[in-house]
Amino acid sequence: MDRIARIIAAEINARPEQVDAAVKLLDEGATVPFVARYRKEATGGLDDTQLRTLADRLTYLRELEARRETILGSIRDQGKLTDELSLSIARAETKAQLEDIYLPYKPKRRTKAMIARENGLEPLAEAILADRRAEPEALAEGYLSETVPTTKDALSGARDILAERLTEDATLLGELRAFLHREAMLSAKVIEGQEQAGAKFSDYFAHSEKWATTPSHRALAMLRAQKEGVVTLDIAPDADGAARAETMVAARLETRGSGPGDEWLRKVAGWTWRVKLSLSMMVDLMGDLRARAQEEAIQVFARNLKDLLFAAPAGARPTLGLDPGIRTGVKAAVVDATGKLVATDTLYPFQPKNDLRGAQASIARMIAQHGIELIAIGNGTASRETERMVAETLKLLPKSVKAPTKVVVSEAGASVYSASELAAREFPGLDVSLRGAVSIARRLQDPLAELVKIEPKSIGVGQYQHDVDQHRLGQMLEAVIEDVVNAVGVDLNTASAPLLAHVSGLGPGLAEAIVAHRDVNGAFAARRDLLKVARLGPRAFEQCAGFLRIRDGKEPLDASAVHPEAYEVARRIVSACGRDIRQIMGHEGALKGLRAEQFVTDTFGLPTVRDILAELEKPGRDPRPSFVTASFADGVEDITDLRPGMVLEGTVTNVAAFGAFVDIGVHQDGLVHVSQLADRFVKDPHEVVKTGQVVKVTVTEIDVPRKRIGLTMRKDGGASARQEKPARSGSPKERSPRGPMQSGPKGGGNTGALGAALQDALRKR
Repeated sequence: MDRIARIIAAEINARPEQVDAAVKLLDEGATVPFVARYRKEATGGLDDTQLRTLADRLTYLRELEARRETILGSIRDQGKLTDELSLSIARAETKAQLEDIYLPYKPKRRTKAMIARENGLEPLAEAILADRRAEPEALAEGYLSETVPTTKDALSGARDILAERLTEDATLLGELRAFLHREAMLSAKVIEGQEQAGAKFSDYFAHSEKWATTPSHRALAMLRAQKEGVVTLDIAPDADGAARAETMVAARLETRGSGPGDEWLRKVAGWTWRVKLSLSMMVDLMGDLRARAQEEAIQVFARNLKDLLFAAPAGARPTLGLDPGIRTGVKAAVVDATGKLVATDTLYPFQPKNDLRGAQASIARMIAQHGIELIAIGNGTASRETERMVAETLKLLPKSVKAPTKVVVSEAGASVYSASELAAREFPGLDVSLRGAVSIARRLQDPLAELVKIEPKSIGVGQYQHDVDQHRLGQMLEAVIEDVVNAVGVDLNTASAPLLAHVSGLGPGLAEAIVAHRDVNGAFAARRDLLKVARLGPRAFEQCAGFLRIRDGKEPLDASAVHPEAYEVARRIVSACGRDIRQIMGHEGALKGLRAEQFVTDTFGLPTVRDILAELEKPGRDPRPSFVTASFADGVEDITDLRPGMVLEGTVTNVAAFGAFVDIGVHQDGLVHVSQLADRFVKDPHEVVKTGQVVKVTVTEIDVPRKRIGLTMRKDGGASARQEKPARSGSPKERSPRGPMQSGPKGGGNTGALGAALQDALRKR
């Protein structure tokens, strides 16, 4: 453990004793959010990022140590363990280095080299190595037998013995691996006859680049093309590099002379490289490439998911969710401020029914009847047409009715949720198609609370997520969700079971138990009441209590992130102010003049006291940003409406290694290439943008057949912009001459129907 602590400490910029303390807590069952927030004294203030890295590396290094012990035991049992070998094994820093050392001692199937030794040819190999001036053929004459009838057979056996030594030489393998990491080229070549079927991979039909610098998205694309039988992949150095690799192999045989033995040994080295080492190295490098690309893709997915879950909530306000559709209608669902479903409807403003007036009347009625403050419109098919219909409806509302704010939101994953077992339990009598509208409404109110119900891979922020290690991906995404949920905090009396399941120390079983207890006994009055929940003991309470909030409960501190174990410290701070706790909480300046050092105890140090002071000033503060939304340009509803030079507003939907995708309201996300993200060099797109961010972009290129849109965020319109034209995003000429909003020559007759619907709704209200 000392070795592991030192290695991890160096990697996360901490001290070994900090690592030891964190490992002890994690081994005891504590979660990363709990340790990061409430055990700062023990770990010296390690944050959640350091702790996640620590936990990840701890698993690898423990496996490495276990393998080290297994190898030592195996070699010891063979009676071949020397002090030098033991030291080499102890110094190995990776699993690959360990396996290289173990190769000569690893039990293996019967090999050609074994057969050659059995036939008495090992002395021949040693004789050639010892006397380079002698002709190998002449030396081989002395080793002929019934099983080795010719000199060619004898020399082939000697070659097999030497080749095996070379392929099991840990030093040589390490040198070759380092060399190839620097020099190897990754090449892709189309398989004859697959050009048409694999057209989407045409960029890789004759492609070559450095293995070391191949970005993850290109590596994963080529690996997918290989898997689909479109291209073949090869990893090898160029001709000059291959010659240098052969020279490195020959050097292990000390072929410095020009005698017959040296010449023969050089040929053995070349054969060993071409037939043995280059192939095994290619397999290793292919595995390394896949692992590296997958890890980068998983990290990108994790960062995008974190940004999305940290998106600003619109708040607890009555919301109308609209799931756009044409033939099947626009599904509508109204949820109240708490997210409870109160009304549903299906509207048919578009073909084939074209009941625009009826749809507008229904929307107006729901706005008036339920006091709608927000309208969430899914960004799928017919999204812009639906948004335009809503905009026209809002214009016709009487002044006595406050117009709601309309927002286009991502509906990625809504259909997956609609058909899930969870949705069926939540809305057993509701049509599947209407459940999506509920999800769209709720994800505007609180993205985090709603998105945790959907499998992350269905949310649409990944990069080749189906091509990566699914177990590793699942672990990483679960960690992200856990970190975000606990950073934001959860309302104990309103949270759903899926949201509670991600709270530190809980999980699905205890989350369901909490909801069941709440349904039977009513709202929790205090955090301590959690101990009355079936199967929720002191250990789980310790882990979860600080992340659960109770608004307006018996204990004011229950609404904060102060842990119950530290309530006495908080009360001492309040007592020092000489005022009631409710007069202090949430009032900046009330604690002015107090020094954190005054309240430090043997149990609670300075970091915890400072956290308590911060919580008393802003109890239960939400780390998410303020709510903002993009405004799509009028008249820009389809890719054909775009023109180079248009300046538009949009929302970042996904960030990849090569750039960011932005929803500008035309059903097809545009791409801001990494080179177009800023007026400076950008190595990582996450430096500039994040998922959910509202940005201004300029259109640089439109490829209608391929449905590709090029965008830039550079101030000059982008280095790759083909035209520098002023924005024309709202000019009448760019609008469709007759869209689904129009109701014919007598379209002005909508006002009367709307007025009647509103009067009826207001009377009922």
